[in-house]
Amino acid sequence: MGHRRGRSQTGGPGTPATLALDALGIEYHSHTYSHDPAETAYGPEAARELGVPQDRILKTLLVDTGGALAVAVVPVARQLDLKSVAAALGVKAVQLARAADATRATGYVIGGISPFGQRRRLPTIIDGSAADHPTVYVSGGRRGFQVELAPEALLRATDGSYSPIGRA
Repeated sequence: MGHRRGRSQTGGPGTPATLALDALGIEYHSHTYSHDPAETAYGPEAARELGVPQDRILKTLLVDTGGALAVAVVPVARQLDLKSVAAALGVKAVQLARAADATRATGYVIGGISPFGQRRRLPTIIDGSAADHPTVYVSGGRRGFQVELAPEALLRATDGSYSPIGRA
């Protein structure tokens, strides 16, 4: 894996996500593919187009704790367990954030929300299964653009924590 400041070796776009990774000195590799505008299952599309198992492609979801937003990162092959996310955040309950709130808080469009380079740093919980792989893929900040990096780098870049928040 490798990168150049602002643009990866594979010529991926410079986005707030890649700029944030560059600023932290985190090693990553960019992967682009042609996103079908009619496709709304963004994670499975990325897995299919990149030829990567769905348990290595992670989706970035925002949850609403009732007073604040937080980030949950879980493999596309799994569903987000809201009770587990609430427990990991130390709150009574969470629900998925409204799309408009997620876009406003992160600066990214749905299907392109990256856990890096968001407008505001939000508490981040990453499903513990991410640590089972040498590298994982997350959105690079645009539909059709994934960033591959080590799970430890994901943890460091988000200042997040691992917790079992996904279910089959």
